[in-house]
Amino acid sequence: MLVELLVIALTVVVATAFVWGGSSLLERAAENLSLYYGLPPVVHGAIVVAIGSSFPELATTVIAASRGAFDLGVAAIVGSAIFNVLVIPAISGLYGEGVGANRDIVYKEAQFYMVSVSALIITFALAVIYYPTGSDGQLFGTVTRELAIIPILLYGVYVFTQYQDTSDYDAEEPPEDLSVLKEWLFLLVSLVVIAVAVEELVSAAIELGTIFDTPPALWGITVLAAATSLPDTLVSVRAAQRGDGVTSLANVFGSNIFDLLVVVPIAVLIRGTVEVDFSVVVPTMGFLTLATVVVFGLLRTELELTPRESGVLLAVYVGFVGWMVAETLDVTSLVPGL
Repeated sequence: MLVELLVIALTVVVATAFVWGGSSLLERAAENLSLYYGLPPVVHGAIVVAIGSSFPELATTVIAASRGAFDLGVAAIVGSAIFNVLVIPAISGLYGEGVGANRDIVYKEAQFYMVSVSALIITFALAVIYYPTGSDGQLFGTVTRELAIIPILLYGVYVFTQYQDTSDYDAEEPPEDLSVLKEWLFLLVSLVVIAVAVEELVSAAIELGTIFDTPPALWGITVLAAATSLPDTLVSVRAAQRGDGVTSLANVFGSNIFDLLVVVPIAVLIRGTVEVDFSVVVPTMGFLTLATVVVFGLLRTELELTPRESGVLLAVYVGFVGWMVAETLDVTSLVPGL
């Protein structure tokens, strides 16, 4: 068993490194393509960067759904969102000696993110109400393609509002030595690398669940979530070190909005229908809402996240991981599916 655990741990480390490398290549190619096609910065951020940094989560959800483990994919998305909103701002605040925000971040991005969380919960609730599959009090439901369209339409509203802010954008001329074919090739290679690495991570999460006789969702919401959030972490920390706190925080909220409103529904669209356990979704997404409120409150005070407040966010995340472990050990029973 010890040897098997060491092999799994090594697999996770190597796969995470490939996720980071592939994501870095993807972000570089996406940035150059946005420059070549003259996309406005906000469209680049809301769509291109969001897709680039969130592709590991997208691959996780699709691969997990293809293996009949949609709950693992959703757990990884929710865990990644919690990691993003608590750990990434905290690390950015510590390395950047504070992260500055503005009213657009607090009143537009953060609040739209809260709406995104509510929209996904409502989508899952509709699945339980209109397409129930559980028995004996189980809150299982089938998410159909029709239901999956709801959050995607909301993301369309988000992109539209972003685009309206830059409707008069004048594109810069791309560098003369920029090869669009080479950038598209880099983009495709990065997608393949990330997909292969994420498949190994999903397999590791399933194997860990088998070894420790625990639900795979536990490993999805912790280990898998942290591994796939590495690209977002690097982007935000680099921005914070440059003193660009707005970009650092915008990446967090923009990526989470994309994950919730696009990544999860895409897995449904590909599979046709997937089953969801509402008893796991509500408590974990409830904590995600609480974490967002905490971040919102800290940012709203002086439009800045201080190193001390960053420590508070890290403490909240440690508490979340401890709660998940307690659920698995039956110390607490707030999440019946774990």
